[in-house]
Amino acid sequence: MDITALKINDMRTMLDKKEISAKELANAYLERIDAVDGKLESYITVTADEALKAAEKAQEKINKGEASALCGIPLAIKDNICTENIKTTCASVMLENFIPPYNATVMERLENEGIVMLGKVSMDEFAMGGSTQTSAFKKTKNPYDLSRVPGGSSGGSAAAVGASLCAAALGSDTGGSIRQPSSFCGVTGLKPTYGRVSRYGLVAFASSLDQIGPIAKSAGECAVILNAISGFDPHDGTSSRNEVPDFTAKLGQDIKGMKIAIPKEFYAEGIDDDVRNAVLKAADYYKSLGAELVDCSMPSLKYAVAAYYLISSAEASSNLSRYDGIKYGHRSTKGDSFNELISNSRSEGFGDEVKRRILLGNYALSSGYYDAYYGKAMALKQKIREEYEHIFENCDVILTPTAPTVAYGTHENISDPAKMYQADICTVTVNIASLPAISTTCGYNADGMPIGMSIVGKKWDEATIIQAADAFEKNFTRIPANI
Repeated sequence: MDITALKINDMRTMLDKKEISAKELANAYLERIDAVDGKLESYITVTADEALKAAEKAQEKINKGEASALCGIPLAIKDNICTENIKTTCASVMLENFIPPYNATVMERLENEGIVMLGKVSMDEFAMGGSTQTSAFKKTKNPYDLSRVPGGSSGGSAAAVGASLCAAALGSDTGGSIRQPSSFCGVTGLKPTYGRVSRYGLVAFASSLDQIGPIAKSAGECAVILNAISGFDPHDGTSSRNEVPDFTAKLGQDIKGMKIAIPKEFYAEGIDDDVRNAVLKAADYYKSLGAELVDCSMPSLKYAVAAYYLISSAEASSNLSRYDGIKYGHRSTKGDSFNELISNSRSEGFGDEVKRRILLGNYALSSGYYDAYYGKAMALKQKIREEYEHIFENCDVILTPTAPTVAYGTHENISDPAKMYQADICTVTVNIASLPAISTTCGYNADGMPIGMSIVGKKWDEATIIQAADAFEKNFTRIPANI
């Protein structure tokens, strides 16, 4: 039996019954990483020694009968989440040698649970991209087809889960960066409500949009991880004080009577026929379970990508201004003056996509253009929120495709930023409106590539979207990755 292919609940049972030890489980994953990841390139840093030490500590808890749901479970962590004394590079030359002196809050909470961290996984540089091909170190491949991208920016996280190189992973989602790679890699990814999970220790891209969340092989597993990482954090001023429910509470519950909105704009021109048909087939399945499908509209969707990139790039230009080669980060050996040193450090440290977004953000915030661009984007943000609120007056959840297409080739779209940005059309509005959403596999195209659907929920109602995703997954057979 390949224990790396098991789900977390099955691992939990075997660990608690002493059928396997935490060290044996960690070693099984480390051996698979060693055998497979040379082709997949999902890990930037593998922390084998630290993983085995964590497994020994977890085993002590298991032996005492004190194991939590995640105790001894091997996870991978996106490389923009700070890990004490372990490199956190953001897949950028700028932070190639950065070793944080502290843990992100999510890492503190996971370590308290007794998880085993296998390593840090690749991503688009500073989380800017949808392919993981802007990584300075590991340009991750898709586990279903190595000639295709895994999506991004959390492509390393999704690919590692899809290839069974970890039981689950943490990613971050600014405009779809958990959900889109989960769709491409045939796994389940959850973007929580903004403020549900602390951002302390997450290297910032766009502070009003970023959110950490789990990627796993099922909605139930995402719920278990969300239970562990959610809750108020005094270190994060945007962290919510809302009570944290048990996100597993609705698993297995009947969805009869649930109202599912189908916004017509998400199924219009630009969405591949295979994707549209698979998601609508899933909608029909929900109807057969007793759910009610409700047609609706979101007119502002056509402007959403432009608004998202203006807002996110403006915030990115501010957040990344701290990387100057003086205080920390890559420092150039060239430059005869202070300004030259900073210019050369940034030119050498940042990749093309990061530079592009910094320039776009500075332009949008500059005198004379602020009202014309950033101001209008913020007004549209409010309009999108109002449209979601209107839909939720009559519905419980919203069903959309996660991405317009399946995973594309590693060399496609890379040289066409506008085309790459437009591919985020199905995901960005959720971040703009601060809502929770989960992506799960709902079909495959003729080439065997996964197709994802997204279930969007009301603020703070992650439990219902987890319930809806779980109801579909229970009668859907996933095709394992080829690697």
